[in-house]
Amino acid sequence: MLSDTPSPSDSRDPLNFDEMKRTRDIINQLSPADAGRLRLHSVVVPNAGPLQAQLDRMQARAEAMDVAAWKVYTPYGPDGNGWFLDDPELGIPVIEKARELGVKTICAHKGLPLFGFDRENASPRDIGVVARAYPDMNFVVYHSGWYPGNSEGEYNPASALGVDVLIKSLQDNGVQPNTNVYAELGSTWRSIMSNPTQAAHVLGKLIRYVGEDNVLWGTDCIWTGSPQPQIVAFRTFQMDPQFAQQYGYAPLTDEGKRKIFGLNSARLYGVDPVVQACKIEQDEVDRLRNAWSDLDGDSHEMAYAARGPITRRGMLRWFAEHGGKWQLG
Repeated sequence: MLSDTPSPSDSRDPLNFDEMKRTRDIINQLSPADAGRLRLHSVVVPNAGPLQAQLDRMQARAEAMDVAAWKVYTPYGPDGNGWFLDDPELGIPVIEKARELGVKTICAHKGLPLFGFDRENASPRDIGVVARAYPDMNFVVYHSGWYPGNSEGEYNPASALGVDVLIKSLQDNGVQPNTNVYAELGSTWRSIMSNPTQAAHVLGKLIRYVGEDNVLWGTDCIWTGSPQPQIVAFRTFQMDPQFAQQYGYAPLTDEGKRKIFGLNSARLYGVDPVVQACKIEQDEVDRLRNAWSDLDGDSHEMAYAARGPITRRGMLRWFAEHGGKWQLG
Protein backbone atom coordinates (compact mmCIF):
# COMPACT_ATOMS: atom_id res chain seq x y z
CA MET A 1 0.00 0.00 0.00
CA LEU A 2 1.52 3.30 -1.11
CA SER A 3 0.30 6.28 0.88
CA ASP A 4 1.16 9.98 1.01
CA THR A 5 1.39 12.97 3.31
CA PRO A 6 -0.85 16.07 3.28
CA SER A 7 0.00 19.41 1.74
CA PRO A 8 -1.81 22.46 0.34
CA SER A 9 -1.37 21.07 -3.21
CA ASP A 10 0.01 18.07 -5.10
CA SER A 11 3.04 20.08 -6.21
CA ARG A 12 4.10 20.48 -2.57
CA ASP A 13 3.83 16.79 -1.70
CA PRO A 14 6.98 14.78 -0.94
CA LEU A 15 5.33 12.10 -3.08
CA ASN A 16 2.59 13.42 -5.33
CA PHE A 17 -0.14 11.34 -6.89
CA ASP A 18 1.41 11.29 -10.36
CA GLU A 19 4.60 9.83 -8.87
CA MET A 20 2.52 7.26 -7.01
CA LYS A 21 0.85 6.25 -10.27
CA ARG A 22 4.20 5.95 -12.06
CA THR A 23 5.47 3.76 -9.23
CA ARG A 24 2.46 1.52 -9.59
CA ASP A 25 3.01 1.37 -13.36
CA ILE A 26 6.56 0.14 -12.79
CA ILE A 27 5.38 -2.56 -10.38
CA ASN A 28 2.67 -3.60 -12.85
CA GLN A 29 5.31 -4.02 -15.56
CA LEU A 30 7.17 -6.44 -13.29
CA SER A 31 4.12 -8.48 -12.28
CA PRO A 32 1.10 -10.04 -13.99
CA ALA A 33 -1.39 -7.39 -15.04
CA ASP A 34 -4.01 -8.54 -12.54
CA ALA A 35 -1.66 -9.16 -9.62
CA GLY A 36 -2.29 -5.82 -7.94
CA ARG A 37 1.01 -5.89 -6.07
CA LEU A 38 0.79 -2.17 -5.31
CA ARG A 39 -2.35 -0.29 -4.30
CA LEU A 40 -2.77 3.43 -3.79
CA HIS A 41 -4.22 5.72 -1.20
CA SER A 42 -5.45 9.11 -2.36
CA VAL A 43 -4.93 11.90 0.17
CA VAL A 44 -7.88 14.22 0.79
CA VAL A 45 -7.25 17.60 2.46
CA PRO A 46 -10.70 19.19 2.88
CA ASN A 47 -9.32 22.25 4.69
CA ALA A 48 -6.91 23.17 1.87
CA GLY A 49 -8.71 25.39 -0.63
CA PRO A 50 -12.32 24.97 -1.76
CA LEU A 51 -13.88 21.80 -0.42
CA GLN A 52 -15.60 21.14 -3.74
CA ALA A 53 -12.24 20.98 -5.48
CA GLN A 54 -11.18 18.22 -3.09
CA LEU A 55 -14.43 16.32 -3.67
CA ASP A 56 -14.00 16.69 -7.44
CA ARG A 57 -10.47 15.31 -7.15
CA MET A 58 -11.83 12.30 -5.25
CA GLN A 59 -14.29 11.73 -8.11
CA ALA A 60 -11.61 11.97 -10.80
CA ARG A 61 -9.14 9.70 -9.04
CA ALA A 62 -11.74 7.08 -8.19
CA GLU A 63 -12.84 6.98 -11.83
CA ALA A 64 -9.35 6.93 -13.33
CA MET A 65 -7.10 5.11 -10.91
CA ASP A 66 -9.03 2.48 -8.95
CA VAL A 67 -8.14 4.10 -5.61
CA ALA A 68 -7.98 1.48 -2.85
CA ALA A 69 -8.72 3.88 0.02
CA TRP A 70 -8.71 7.52 1.03
CA LYS A 71 -6.06 8.91 3.39
CA VAL A 72 -6.83 11.85 5.64
CA TYR A 73 -4.75 13.73 8.19
CA THR A 74 -7.16 15.39 10.57
CA PRO A 75 -4.38 17.15 12.55
CA TYR A 76 -3.15 18.89 9.40
CA GLY A 77 -4.15 22.24 7.95
CA PRO A 78 -2.26 24.76 5.82
CA ASP A 79 -2.94 27.33 8.54
CA GLY A 80 -2.02 24.98 11.36
CA ASN A 81 -5.62 24.15 12.25
CA GLY A 82 -6.93 20.62 11.87
CA TRP A 83 -10.41 19.15 11.66
CA PHE A 84 -12.42 16.11 12.73
CA LEU A 85 -14.16 13.41 10.75
CA ASP A 86 -17.49 14.26 12.37
CA ASP A 87 -17.19 17.93 11.37
CA PRO A 88 -20.33 18.65 9.31
CA GLU A 89 -18.46 21.23 7.22
CA LEU A 90 -15.38 19.17 6.35
CA GLY A 91 -15.35 15.58 7.57
CA ILE A 92 -18.90 14.48 6.79
CA PRO A 93 -18.78 15.68 3.14
CA VAL A 94 -15.61 13.61 2.61
CA ILE A 95 -17.22 10.51 4.09
CA GLU A 96 -20.38 11.01 2.06
CA LYS A 97 -18.36 11.44 -1.15
CA ALA A 98 -16.32 8.29 -0.44
CA ARG A 99 -19.55 6.41 0.17
CA GLU A 100 -21.05 7.71 -3.07
CA LEU A 101 -17.96 6.65 -5.05
CA GLY A 102 -17.97 3.16 -3.57
CA VAL A 103 -14.46 3.46 -2.14
CA LYS A 104 -15.58 2.88 1.40
CA THR A 105 -12.32 2.76 3.32
CA ILE A 106 -10.98 5.92 4.98
CA CYS A 107 -7.55 5.78 6.60
CA ALA A 108 -7.11 8.52 9.20
CA HIS A 109 -3.85 9.63 10.81
CA LYS A 110 -4.62 9.71 14.53
CA GLY A 111 -2.17 10.35 17.34
CA LEU A 112 1.52 10.80 16.46
CA PRO A 113 1.30 14.59 16.01
CA LEU A 114 4.03 15.56 13.54
CA PHE A 115 5.71 18.94 13.22
CA GLY A 116 3.11 21.68 12.80
CA PHE A 117 0.16 19.34 13.41
CA ASP A 118 -2.79 20.41 15.53
CA ARG A 119 -2.45 18.14 18.57
CA GLU A 120 -6.11 18.49 19.52
CA ASN A 121 -7.27 17.20 16.14
CA ALA A 122 -4.87 14.27 16.31
CA SER A 123 -7.26 12.78 18.85
CA PRO A 124 -9.24 9.71 17.71
CA ARG A 125 -12.28 10.80 19.73
CA ASP A 126 -14.27 11.16 16.46
CA ILE A 127 -13.68 7.62 15.19
CA GLY A 128 -16.48 5.99 17.16
CA VAL A 129 -18.90 8.74 16.18
CA VAL A 130 -18.48 8.27 12.43
CA ALA A 131 -18.15 4.48 12.67
CA ARG A 132 -21.56 4.33 14.34
CA ALA A 133 -23.09 6.80 11.86
CA TYR A 134 -21.67 4.97 8.82
CA PRO A 135 -21.67 1.23 9.56
CA ASP A 136 -21.13 0.43 5.87
CA MET A 137 -17.84 2.38 5.83
CA ASN A 138 -14.45 1.19 7.10
CA PHE A 139 -12.25 3.47 9.21
CA VAL A 140 -8.56 2.59 9.58
CA VAL A 141 -6.90 4.43 12.46
CA TYR A 142 -3.29 4.95 11.46
CA HIS A 143 -0.94 4.68 14.45
CA SER A 144 -3.92 3.56 16.58
CA GLY A 145 -4.10 6.98 18.22
CA TRP A 146 -0.74 6.45 19.96
CA TYR A 147 1.12 9.53 21.24
CA PRO A 148 4.92 9.59 21.68
CA GLY A 149 5.88 10.01 25.32
CA ASN A 150 2.53 8.76 26.60
CA SER A 151 2.99 5.65 28.73
CA GLU A 152 0.49 2.99 27.69
CA GLY A 153 -0.88 0.80 30.45
CA GLU A 154 -4.17 -0.81 31.41
CA TYR A 155 -7.18 0.76 29.69
CA ASN A 156 -8.24 3.92 31.49
CA PRO A 157 -11.29 5.74 30.07
CA ALA A 158 -10.12 8.95 31.74
CA SER A 159 -6.93 9.05 29.66
CA ALA A 160 -6.52 12.22 27.63
CA LEU A 161 -4.02 10.78 25.15
CA GLY A 162 -3.19 7.60 23.33
CA VAL A 163 -4.83 4.31 22.47
CA ASP A 164 -7.29 4.64 25.37
CA VAL A 165 -8.97 7.62 23.67
CA LEU A 166 -9.68 5.45 20.62
CA ILE A 167 -11.08 2.66 22.78
CA LYS A 168 -13.29 5.07 24.73
CA SER A 169 -14.64 6.53 21.50
CA LEU A 170 -15.61 3.05 20.32
CA GLN A 171 -17.20 2.11 23.62
CA ASP A 172 -19.10 5.38 23.99
CA ASN A 173 -20.62 4.85 20.55
CA GLY A 174 -21.33 1.13 20.85
CA VAL A 175 -18.85 0.12 18.13
CA GLN A 176 -18.09 -3.56 18.66
CA PRO A 177 -14.75 -5.29 18.03
CA ASN A 178 -14.17 -6.76 14.58
CA THR A 179 -16.70 -4.48 12.89
CA ASN A 180 -15.82 -1.37 10.87
CA VAL A 181 -12.90 0.18 12.79
CA TYR A 182 -9.31 -1.00 12.24
CA ALA A 183 -6.17 -0.13 14.22
CA GLU A 184 -2.90 0.21 12.26
CA LEU A 185 0.50 -0.21 13.94
CA GLY A 186 2.83 1.89 11.74
CA SER A 187 5.45 3.74 13.84
CA THR A 188 3.59 2.66 16.98
CA TRP A 189 5.00 -0.86 17.09
CA ARG A 190 8.50 0.37 16.23
CA SER A 191 8.35 2.85 19.11
CA ILE A 192 7.07 0.45 21.77
CA MET A 193 8.61 -2.88 20.76
CA SER A 194 11.66 -2.31 22.99
CA ASN A 195 9.37 -1.87 26.01
CA PRO A 196 7.69 -5.27 26.49
CA THR A 197 5.19 -4.04 29.09
CA GLN A 198 3.90 -1.17 26.94
CA ALA A 199 3.95 -3.38 23.87
CA ALA A 200 1.84 -6.00 25.65
CA HIS A 201 -0.64 -3.37 26.84
CA VAL A 202 -1.03 -1.79 23.40
CA LEU A 203 -1.47 -5.10 21.59
CA GLY A 204 -3.66 -6.51 24.34
CA LYS A 205 -5.97 -3.49 24.34
CA LEU A 206 -6.25 -3.30 20.57
CA ILE A 207 -6.98 -7.01 20.18
CA ARG A 208 -9.56 -6.89 22.99
CA TYR A 209 -11.40 -3.69 22.04
CA VAL A 210 -10.78 -3.28 18.28
CA GLY A 211 -10.61 -7.00 17.55
CA GLU A 212 -8.06 -9.60 16.51
CA ASP A 213 -9.47 -9.45 12.96
CA ASN A 214 -9.09 -5.66 12.79
CA VAL A 215 -5.52 -4.93 13.90
CA LEU A 216 -3.31 -4.19 10.89
CA TRP A 217 0.44 -4.38 10.43
CA GLY A 218 2.30 -1.22 9.43
CA THR A 219 5.93 -0.10 9.55
CA ASP A 220 6.32 3.42 8.08
CA CYS A 221 9.57 1.93 6.73
CA ILE A 222 10.15 4.80 4.29
CA TRP A 223 11.06 6.92 7.31
CA THR A 224 12.85 4.32 9.42
CA GLY A 225 14.67 2.01 7.03
CA SER A 226 14.11 -1.69 6.50
CA PRO A 227 11.08 -3.07 8.36
CA GLN A 228 12.89 -6.36 9.04
CA PRO A 229 13.81 -5.57 12.67
CA GLN A 230 10.18 -4.73 13.38
CA ILE A 231 9.02 -7.94 11.70
CA VAL A 232 11.47 -10.05 13.69
CA ALA A 233 10.46 -8.39 16.95
CA PHE A 234 6.77 -9.00 16.31
CA ARG A 235 7.32 -12.61 15.25
CA THR A 236 9.13 -13.38 18.48
CA PHE A 237 7.02 -11.28 20.86
CA GLN A 238 5.17 -13.26 23.52
CA MET A 239 2.61 -12.11 26.04
CA ASP A 240 3.06 -13.55 29.51
CA PRO A 241 -0.04 -15.67 30.31
CA GLN A 242 -0.29 -14.33 33.87
CA PHE A 243 -0.03 -10.74 32.58
CA ALA A 244 -2.72 -11.44 29.97
CA GLN A 245 -5.03 -12.98 32.55
CA GLN A 246 -4.52 -10.08 34.96
CA TYR A 247 -5.62 -7.50 32.39
CA GLY A 248 -8.14 -9.56 30.45
CA TYR A 249 -6.06 -9.82 27.29
CA ALA A 250 -6.31 -12.69 24.84
CA PRO A 251 -3.15 -14.70 24.16
CA LEU A 252 -1.12 -13.48 21.16
CA THR A 253 -1.13 -16.67 19.10
CA ASP A 254 0.72 -17.51 15.91
CA GLU A 255 -2.59 -17.39 14.05
CA GLY A 256 -3.29 -13.96 15.51
CA LYS A 257 0.11 -12.76 14.35
CA ARG A 258 -0.57 -14.04 10.83
CA LYS A 259 -3.81 -12.06 10.80
CA ILE A 260 -2.09 -8.89 11.94
CA PHE A 261 0.86 -9.34 9.58
CA GLY A 262 -1.36 -9.44 6.49
CA LEU A 263 -4.52 -11.52 6.49
CA ASN A 264 -6.60 -8.77 8.09
CA SER A 265 -5.47 -6.20 5.53
CA ALA A 266 -6.06 -8.69 2.73
CA ARG A 267 -9.66 -9.08 3.82
CA LEU A 268 -10.13 -5.33 4.18
CA TYR A 269 -8.88 -4.66 0.65
CA GLY A 270 -10.60 -7.64 -0.94
CA VAL A 271 -7.44 -9.64 -1.62
CA ASP A 272 -7.51 -13.43 -1.73
CA PRO A 273 -4.07 -14.24 -0.27
CA VAL A 274 -3.89 -17.73 -1.78
CA VAL A 275 -4.83 -16.62 -5.30
CA GLN A 276 -2.61 -13.53 -5.16
CA ALA A 277 0.37 -15.51 -3.87
CA CYS A 278 0.12 -17.79 -6.88
CA LYS A 279 -0.04 -14.81 -9.24
CA ILE A 280 3.11 -13.15 -7.95
CA GLU A 281 5.17 -16.27 -7.36
CA GLN A 282 8.26 -16.12 -9.55
CA ASP A 283 7.33 -12.78 -11.13
CA GLU A 284 10.02 -10.22 -11.92
CA VAL A 285 9.75 -8.57 -8.49
CA ASP A 286 10.37 -11.94 -6.86
CA ARG A 287 13.27 -12.65 -9.21
CA LEU A 288 14.92 -9.33 -8.38
CA ARG A 289 14.43 -9.92 -4.66
CA ASN A 290 16.04 -13.36 -4.91
CA ALA A 291 18.91 -11.93 -6.93
CA TRP A 292 19.55 -9.37 -4.20
CA SER A 293 19.45 -12.01 -1.47
CA ASP A 294 22.02 -14.06 -3.37
CA LEU A 295 24.58 -11.29 -2.90
CA ASP A 296 27.13 -11.51 -0.13
CA GLY A 297 25.27 -11.47 3.17
CA ASP A 298 27.65 -8.90 4.60
CA SER A 299 27.00 -6.31 1.89
CA HIS A 300 23.37 -5.44 2.59
CA GLU A 301 23.91 -2.26 4.57
CA MET A 302 21.88 -0.18 2.12
CA ALA A 303 18.88 -2.47 2.53
CA TYR A 304 18.59 -1.29 6.12
CA ALA A 305 19.19 2.40 5.44
CA ALA A 306 16.40 4.91 6.01
CA ARG A 307 15.16 6.51 2.78
CA GLY A 308 14.31 9.87 4.31
CA PRO A 309 15.12 12.12 7.26
CA ILE A 310 15.19 10.27 10.58
CA THR A 311 16.04 13.09 12.99
CA ARG A 312 14.22 16.25 14.02
CA ARG A 313 16.87 18.44 12.39
CA GLY A 314 16.66 16.36 9.22
CA MET A 315 12.90 16.79 9.10
CA LEU A 316 13.17 20.55 9.67
CA ARG A 317 15.78 20.82 6.92
CA TRP A 318 13.57 18.86 4.52
CA PHE A 319 10.60 21.14 5.20
CA ALA A 320 12.75 24.27 4.83
CA GLU A 321 14.11 23.07 1.49
CA HIS A 322 10.66 22.17 0.14
CA GLY A 323 8.70 25.31 0.89
CA GLY A 324 7.52 24.38 4.37
CA LYS A 325 6.91 26.95 7.08
CA TRP A 326 9.42 25.35 9.48
CA GLN A 327 12.84 26.93 9.37
CA LEU A 328 16.07 25.75 10.92
CA GLY A 329 17.12 27.72 13.99
